[in-house]
Amino acid sequence: MIAEGGLDGEAGVSALADRLGVGERQLRRLFDKHLGAPPVAVAQTRRILFAKQLIQDTALSMSAIAEASGFGSVRRFNDAFAKLYRCSPSALRRRRKDATAVTVKIGYRPPYDWDRIVAFLAARAVDGVEIAEPDRYARTIEIGGTFGSVSVVPGRGTLLATIRFPDVRALLGIVARLRRVFDLDADVAAIGEHLSGDDVLAPLIAKRPGLRAPGGWDGFEMAVRAILGQQVSVVAARKLAGKLVGLTSPHLSSDATGDERLVAAFPTPQRLAATDISALGMPGARLKSLAALADAVTRDPHLLDPVGGHEAAVARLLALPGFGPWTAQYWALRALRDGDAFPAADVALLRAIETNGHRPTPAMLLERAEMWRPWRAYAAQHLWAHDAER
Repeated sequence: MIAEGGLDGEAGVSALADRLGVGERQLRRLFDKHLGAPPVAVAQTRRILFAKQLIQDTALSMSAIAEASGFGSVRRFNDAFAKLYRCSPSALRRRRKDATAVTVKIGYRPPYDWDRIVAFLAARAVDGVEIAEPDRYARTIEIGGTFGSVSVVPGRGTLLATIRFPDVRALLGIVARLRRVFDLDADVAAIGEHLSGDDVLAPLIAKRPGLRAPGGWDGFEMAVRAILGQQVSVVAARKLAGKLVGLTSPHLSSDATGDERLVAAFPTPQRLAATDISALGMPGARLKSLAALADAVTRDPHLLDPVGGHEAAVARLLALPGFGPWTAQYWALRALRDGDAFPAADVALLRAIETNGHRPTPAMLLERAEMWRPWRAYAAQHLWAHDAER
């Protein structure tokens, strides 16, 4: 939450503690115990490091960088920067041409299987909203009613993200979301070592040691996609998502997105709640699920946040009509980045694990997956990749 701006602006530790369902004093004690620093220090360090990157890699003005990195003023920015680096921000400035977009490097711990993650995103890319090509992924974004886009290409040990968004204050949160979508914080070596104890998974991990579990851009978007994907193929779910976008999205210009193919935005809860979606041609129960989800998140914007932990967030989702264990677990895997989420009833997972023509039941697969904890989500990703190649 801090990475996505939980302590930026007027937000304080008390408000963050309330969102987490704990007391402010308890939250401070936990930070001191596990990180050796209070929450505000963690947020401050994050802001300064991001500001340093913007200074070196972009042509943004110092005032824009101060705003983008969450400082209330240039003076506060200069003071904080001088305390950490013992020099002024301008001393790090490189001369760069002005540009309409900001490009930043986002690092990760190798190996990284770019080909598989972009293939996963390509199979689910919604026309007008996303572009997924072998060497590039791009999509439109909407934050607070403002539209823009992100474009990501692989670099040497990094991903290069070009961000087009008029409000520089959103840059830090956008980068945090990109880390989530591309699963850049995973220690795949440790995960792979654990999962390689399974005879079926071992050769899959050896084949793709850098495989990641792609995340979702937004919790609400992922919940909608999960409903659209119930009991249909990936291709059919993608077409339904395209129809939904066509019913709900304003037309975006290439000036805002940087690409004439990026012309639409995924629906917000408010736009979905205000749209007649009967033209989607879906079963009535699933239409009601979409409507109930949009209404619930419109009334409570934090409904899908990981307040109280992943289990509590999943429980809130299960309380909505049309959300069963498969949908909730798939959503937790991609939206919450729950490394142990596991949709055991998924047909592709059951198909991928079958041996000698014998396919396990969901209960049997769930029992076997106990040995994969706490990385069942990554086991699922390897099995999905294996099934897609058969």
